[in-house]
Amino acid sequence: MKAAVLVKHGKSDKAFELRDVNKPEPREGEVRIKVTAFGLNYADVMARKGLYQDAPPLPAILGYDVVGIVDKLGPGADDGLLGKRVIALTRFGGYAEYAVANELVVHEVGPDIPAAAATALATQYSTAYYASSMATTIQEGEHVLIHAAAGGVGQALVQLARRKNCVIYATASSDMKIRLLEEMGVNYPINYDENDFAEKIEEIRGKDGLDLIFDSVGGNTVKKGFRLLASGGRMVCYGGAKRSNRTNFFSDVRFALGFGIYSPIGLMLKSRSLIGVNMLHIADARPQIIKAAIANVTSLVNSGELALPSGRTFPVSDLAEAHDLLESRGSVGKIAVEWI
Repeated sequence: MKAAVLVKHGKSDKAFELRDVNKPEPREGEVRIKVTAFGLNYADVMARKGLYQDAPPLPAILGYDVVGIVDKLGPGADDGLLGKRVIALTRFGGYAEYAVANELVVHEVGPDIPAAAATALATQYSTAYYASSMATTIQEGEHVLIHAAAGGVGQALVQLARRKNCVIYATASSDMKIRLLEEMGVNYPINYDENDFAEKIEEIRGKDGLDLIFDSVGGNTVKKGFRLLASGGRMVCYGGAKRSNRTNFFSDVRFALGFGIYSPIGLMLKSRSLIGVNMLHIADARPQIIKAAIANVTSLVNSGELALPSGRTFPVSDLAEAHDLLESRGSVGKIAVEWI
């Protein structure tokens, strides 16, 4: 089979090679999927640049989410999945014509869901559901801040917050994305390239603060956001996109220190919560949680309660271009790569 193999860290046009590799064989409780498309995630950019500690050693096949047809079952796997079009969360290995996944993180999807949207359901939408409905719960009418809201996770969080009639504050990096957020019903979209988001929110809320913040950026964005939380407020951190801007060891140190230092005593005194989310480790330890998240978002999409995520699809020959678009933060929604 063909696979897009990460052979060196650095620029996208030099980092990947299309190679012939052996097909993976499903183990007990796993299925093998003939991949039609795989999704890109910002963790892939971090792994390509050598900044993601969970990435496998080089040469490596990246990839967390795929859509395709189940073509082989491991011992004990559900035979009802054979031949079905599915989405799946993979433990790397997604950038290939065939991938294996634990059957608990595999979910059937209909043929009418486009490839980019399908892969987003397995990662971005399930991350949003877990963060907003399992790790914590959005309450009716809360004041909610969503960073990078035009991305895949952000778009899902906006919709989930709207279902609870929340007042939504959302950041994005361009006027085009700001217009998208306005169309999605965001009350206060903020272009973070032109404004300090914390200052803008303080102007709007005064001393009342926010109830809930979703942060995928990391660094001092977390510290600034945490200061905005009201008593009873929660912050969910699920990424560190700002680290991709590192230039040397000292920028790594500044990034880490930017998060701030928190004491349980301080959290208790103001009844604030700081919650970390890493879906890869949840999938390893408790795959049934991922199964529930994927099933719930798929059900919400099928019922029309959540709109399909926007996205763009590239042929595998343009993988480097797809990576560059994601890294530039110029993309909206989900990026997928097709085997065509």
